[in-house]
This record gives sequence, structure tokens and C-alpha cells, in this order.
Amino acid sequence: MQLFYNPDLGPTSKEIIFDKDESRHIIRVLRKKEGDILHITNGKGFLFSAEIILGNDKKCIASIIKSEEKPRTRDYYLHVAIAPTKNNDRFEWFLEKATEIGIDEITPIICENSERKVVKTERFLRIVQAAMKQSLQFTLPKLNEPIKFSDFIDQDFISETFIAHCEENTEKRILKNIATPNTSYTILIGPEGDFSSKEIQQSLTKKFTPISLGENRLRTETAGLNVVQSIAYLHQ
Repeated sequence: MQLFYNPDLGPTSKEIIFDKDESRHIIRVLRKKEGDILHITNGKGFLFSAEIILGNDKKCIASIIKSEEKPRTRDYYLHVAIAPTKNNDRFEWFLEKATEIGIDEITPIICENSERKVVKTERFLRIVQAAMKQSLQFTLPKLNEPIKFSDFIDQDFISETFIAHCEENTEKRILKNIATPNTSYTILIGPEGDFSSKEIQQSLTKKFTPISLGENRLRTETAGLNVVQSIAYLHQ
């Protein structure tokens, strides 16, 4: 199934008008024609079936013939707050793979040791959207605007909270051994230079549990994917 994305669709929508780029892709690349059925999600858990009624490569229009709300495929909520990497490609790789495996919310956090202090989320959002469509999911993960670590940690969390860091003078446990199944999780992943001692102490003050991701030192994006996979394994 080829899945398209349009956030403006709702349960009462009657038709969809594709923009010029997507119209060209549908008609010229995919060679769709009038009468063909397209599948579209609004990223809010709905799948729409629509019949092409105007097969123009500059303005393709489809009439919605069916809409259905898809049940959640996961019985947990995962929020990963992660420091963007110096190399954008590596952070985009994390976004893509985390979305494919299953994640609900992502917050880029700017830490004391962050090598990338300025983050533009427009391209990151397109990466997440493409990964959602490719993996045939119907709910788009929430991608938040970047926030300073000190501001992020100064919240009231209702989820189970964890922090992965490399300091050796703190007792750390394996995530899958302590996370409670079927609940919400907020997990902190630091930058290439790790969280500062001050940031680690702030997280401990907010009752974040330190976790170990194994004996090997992992890159930021690998550590992020490790926790996404660990939570997914916990629910298999």
C-alpha cells in the first residue's frame, strides 16, 4: 500500500486536493489515473480511501469514499528527549528509525555540551512524516521545538522518567529490567560530550532514574535508538 499524508483531513472530509509536487508524483511517477484508489492518513490515527476524480499532474483531486479510525498498535507512550547531533544526517537517521520502530514524542534538547545549539525542525518534520508513511503507520509522532535542558527538566512529569549518561560514579540499571510495561516513559539522551555533572544532578533531583545502555559507549543517535528498541522489546 502506498500511503499519503494530509494533516487537514478529518472524519467529515469529502475530497482532497493534492499540491503540484504531490500531484506530479501521483500521476507521472506512480502512473495513477482517474478511478484509481489512494490511501491517505492525517497522522491522527485515521486512514482514508479516496478515488481520483481529476488525474491532472498539476492538480490531482480525489473524492474520499471511506474513512476509518485505526486503533493504536502500542499500549505505551514513549517520549525521547535527545540532544541533536553535530552531524544532521545522524540525527535524521535517528528520527527515521525511531519512527519506524515506534515512538510518540521527540524533543530536541540543547545541553551544556551540545555541539549543535541551533536546530531547525522543518526538515526533521519531513523526515518523520516520510518514515510514518513508509512504515504504514497512521499516527504521526509529535516533534517538539528545541528547548534548553534546564527548561525541559523544570517540568512536572507524570511518566516514568529515565536518563542515560556515562558518568561512572552513579549506580545505573538496565532499562528493560526496571521499566514498567504498558505505561508512559520520558527518556533523556545526551549530546556527544554527554550530560554535564550539573545536568545529571538536576535530573536526579527531578527523580529521573539513571540507566545503562550496556558496556559499549554509544553515539547519541545509537543510544536514542537503543532505548526505543528496548521499550519496544519490553512490550513484545
